[in-house]
Amino acid sequence: MQVLITYDVETVSAQGQKRLRQVAKVCTDYGQRVQNSVFELNIYPADLVNIKNKLEKIIDPKKDSIRIYNLGKHWEKRIETLGVDHSYNPEKDLLIL
Repeated sequence: MQVLITYDVETVSAQGQKRLRQVAKVCTDYGQRVQNSVFELNIYPADLVNIKNKLEKIIDPKKDSIRIYNLGKHWEKRIETLGVDHSYNPEKDLLIL
């Protein structure tokens, strides 16, 4: 399933900057950054539960915000890009490193 995660983490304090890095690391471990605080993840439902648990332990719920959009299986029809598109389709594109 395709999931979109967006976040806004307070970065005025050193603790907030640390939380921001930790949130980005969790998202990077599971998906691709498509904008500064936006990640696309092609994951299993069990992965989503793990990601939510990890993120809840990192953020300060009084200062930070995370939004999770479940785009489901037929997500290609739900995403439209205007301008430059640096994303990839993990179900069709092959990355060779």
